Amino acid sequence: MSPLARPHTVPPPASTPPERIRNFCIIAHIDHGKSTLADRMLQETGVVDQRHARAQYLDRMDIERERGITIKSQAVRMPWAVQGEAGDSTYILNMIDTPGHVDFTYEVSRSLAAGEGAVLLVDAAQGIEAQTLANLYLAMENDLTIIPVLNKIDLPAAQPEKYAEELAGLIGCDPAEVLQVSGKTGVGVPALLDTIVELVPQPVGDPDAPARAMIFDSVYDTYRGVVTYVRVVDGELSPRERITMMSTRATHELLEIGVISPEPVPSKGLGVGEVGYLITGVKDVRQSKVGDTVTGERNQAAQALGGYKEPRPMVFSGLYPIDGSDYPILRDALDRLKLNDAALVYEPETSAALGFGFRVGFLGMLHLEIVRERLEREFDLDLISTLPNVEYDVVLDDGSTFEVTNPSEFPSGRVASITEPIVRATILAPSEFIGAIMELCQNRRGTLRGMDYLSPERVEMRYTLPLAEIVFDFFDALKSRTRGYASLDYEPDGSQEADLVKVDILLQGDTVDAFSAIVHRDKAYAYGVQMATKLKELIPRQQFEVPVQAAIGSRVIARETIRAIRKDVLAKCYGGDISRKRKLLEKQKEGKKRMKMVGSVEVPQEAFIAALSQDGAVAEKTKK
Repeated sequence: MSPLARPHTVPPPASTPPERIRNFCIIAHIDHGKSTLADRMLQETGVVDQRHARAQYLDRMDIERERGITIKSQAVRMPWAVQGEAGDSTYILNMIDTPGHVDFTYEVSRSLAAGEGAVLLVDAAQGIEAQTLANLYLAMENDLTIIPVLNKIDLPAAQPEKYAEELAGLIGCDPAEVLQVSGKTGVGVPALLDTIVELVPQPVGDPDAPARAMIFDSVYDTYRGVVTYVRVVDGELSPRERITMMSTRATHELLEIGVISPEPVPSKGLGVGEVGYLITGVKDVRQSKVGDTVTGERNQAAQALGGYKEPRPMVFSGLYPIDGSDYPILRDALDRLKLNDAALVYEPETSAALGFGFRVGFLGMLHLEIVRERLEREFDLDLISTLPNVEYDVVLDDGSTFEVTNPSEFPSGRVASITEPIVRATILAPSEFIGAIMELCQNRRGTLRGMDYLSPERVEMRYTLPLAEIVFDFFDALKSRTRGYASLDYEPDGSQEADLVKVDILLQGDTVDAFSAIVHRDKAYAYGVQMATKLKELIPRQQFEVPVQAAIGSRVIARETIRAIRKDVLAKCYGGDISRKRKLLEKQKEGKKRMKMVGSVEVPQEAFIAALSQDGAVAEKTKK
């Protein structure tokens, strides 16, 4: 939307009294209608008129709109008039639309910390799903007021009475208190907005204390530098004021301060409980850290706010530019992306096969896929990503310990023990699929922790599973075995010892580190055969025979042979004695043997891309 088309052109007042502010977020499982409900709220409150309305208004990225999922939380300010005995009172509702995917739970946790209430949205045709439970527990940990809402009541398959009872039993309220709305038609949305004003507590803070504001998100604007999103807890921030970031001690001048309604609108200041944005003109992305506290330079706060729990990466993969000269561009791109994605962790690494790149930590496979796609789209890069790995702790016989995030880092020497991360997984599914789910989880080295029936038809199963077994294709397998009805949520649950081995792939006797993997001993043979077969098809034939081997240590467990290209040396022989032909063949044989001793196998870039591509093996593409 262009600046001329903004619904609000009049700047809001310097600050709104806290008793007239309500901060809340919408949390739900994927595809339960968070973004659609947010669209209706924007229309009901008048901040977006019919002319400028579009589906998924708050999903700003092309990837979000194409996939139909929310990746980044978005904050928006909405005015809402409530009728009372003394006349109409206008309240300011600050809404944060959150992602629903398990990989972006960190975004949800930051959104919850910025508000006092949460709208827990459940699809009236599907009921409670695993991520709904996870988000509910997150909201309870933050002591938020929870408003249960059933969405999509206009669907023919909707069963609002049934799922209202299920939701009421979970939260501990009366089924009549569960609101029923339709994000598509707008039915029940005004009543929901009234309920938010009535039930969500006003923000608490000291307006006379030194300013303290929590940074809960930030983005990079090519023209204006870093745009920082904050929630003011104490005091007030004003334009042209000098501010200090409490963790880095960096000081800046506030060039612009304002609110998102739903486009940026400059204001005269932000007071207690308000959510808005700050622009300081800073170009260095590292100076605006999510979780930091903003305070005034002159009247500084004595103590910083609590901040956020740092997210711990769960999956590691190498990202390498196909064109080696793009390495500086990739480094700059990751710096900028980290500003907008605080869960991203990376460090430089080199590979003999792929050159210079970065070892990047992700929260899951969808997170990996989204980051790679954003790097390729927004920064015009062509990238190869290596096979994803989790973090292992390896202890050798001499007592030395190593943290291994890349198979090439695996230490040489006698291994005493290997520890791998495990997760606590929650699976919700119709009870008829219990057997199929148990079989899948046992094949993935899972341990059943417990099972509860939410209703006669729906069951909640809790498993402990190795993270390495679920990040790749577990979700796809779960969906196919349950006809798409199962939902999955997981969270870290420590680590355990396991019988793991490193499988090396050798070409002509030389290890190609990009294809190595750490797998369970029972699956080592299958991985070796699979990679050897794939490389035999991908690597072009040489002038000499090339063995492709999979090995554990010095023991070869699988082998394929790439046959040599044979030049027809007998083409010029048109008859004559057989000894002449034999002499030419023997000469060729000697040449091949000599070439095999000194020749090296060049693996083309296309073969790397094809062998390392995760097509067909990416777990949880969009969980839809």
